[in-house]
Amino acid sequence: MIGADVNDALPVVSLFSGAGGLDLAVERADAEPLATADLGSALARVVVATDYNAPALDTLARNFPHTRSINGDIRNLDSDQLLSLGGLNRGEPVLVVGGPPCTPFSKSGFWLEQKRESRDPNASLLDEYVRVVRDTRPEAFVLENVQGLTYKTHKAQFERLLKALTELGYNPQWKILLAADYGVPQLRRRVFVVGRRDGKAFEFPRPTHSGWSEHTRDFDRTLIPHVTASQAFEGLPAPVEPDEYVDGAYGELAAEIPPGQNYLWHTPRYGGRDAFEWRSRYWTFLLRLDPNRPSSTLQAQPGPYVGPFHWENVTASDGSPRARRLRTAEILRLMSFPDDFEVPSTRADVQRQLGNAVPLELGKAVMRALLTQLGYISENGRAAQTHIPMTLSA
Repeated sequence: MIGADVNDALPVVSLFSGAGGLDLAVERADAEPLATADLGSALARVVVATDYNAPALDTLARNFPHTRSINGDIRNLDSDQLLSLGGLNRGEPVLVVGGPPCTPFSKSGFWLEQKRESRDPNASLLDEYVRVVRDTRPEAFVLENVQGLTYKTHKAQFERLLKALTELGYNPQWKILLAADYGVPQLRRRVFVVGRRDGKAFEFPRPTHSGWSEHTRDFDRTLIPHVTASQAFEGLPAPVEPDEYVDGAYGELAAEIPPGQNYLWHTPRYGGRDAFEWRSRYWTFLLRLDPNRPSSTLQAQPGPYVGPFHWENVTASDGSPRARRLRTAEILRLMSFPDDFEVPSTRADVQRQLGNAVPLELGKAVMRALLTQLGYISENGRAAQTHIPMTLSA
């Protein structure tokens, strides 16, 4: 999908790459917001990527044919291997980017005692990220994760991460960003940690969009309104996908829930059936999209009755109405990914890979701000200077 000429581009190393959400953001950092047909000037290129999940790297390869990749556990990967495969020396990467798997810090894991107490063994992957930054010495780094990383339960790990990056001289700055505030039609919150080798403090980009969310009804009306789900789906074809409607025990109940509502519709406090206890399920259980608002967060591994589902019903084989799951093209739009992004063939893999990815426009906002502050993008969005590699001694 993206061209293969990387000789004059800023070299970037990608860790925990997945299907390539941050990688897309790197390579389209200077593209116009929400203009998926505009690939930008290819100012920066991901020259080498690594991930433990082979299917995700297959997706990465289809969309980034110029990127070399290593499939394996980063705990067993020497940093010199990364540099060598990317044709780089220590100090030459402009960026190291990546999002260590968020399972240890996700709300969905809090029912496990070891995750509530921050004892998940995968949490050590934060230390591996620090190790690669230490060994490769990029000009800057971008780390992203779920906002749960900043919760009190993970305070020790988060503070250890910041302390280690500070000791490397990068002066890490962090902030929780709402994807919808940057043009993504999804109310998805992620924490970004950004640091510069020169020790200057990174300034996070200001929001371009605004609207009310589940946390507040106060918002800046001078900004562009949040992109709604119906706006995101404009112009999409409507091919039916296999197993797209909600069947089974709750299929009929899901079809009766109005747009923007969830299982609470079927409690005594609302207008549906008396089928559930009040606040007895997760918020996303039987959740329907509101066409006039951004989507809730898309999950990577939802259960069969976890939404958001489309606000429109479809007809099942027996003629009854059923709520339907989101189609691949709709998931791409809610992630602000380009329509021509090549995805896996199965629904589960699409959901898993895109649900774990960074929404493109959110990632672009951060990358654009960082490359502007580093002097590679001018204030008008054009490429400002050429990268002069700086090799550091060991």
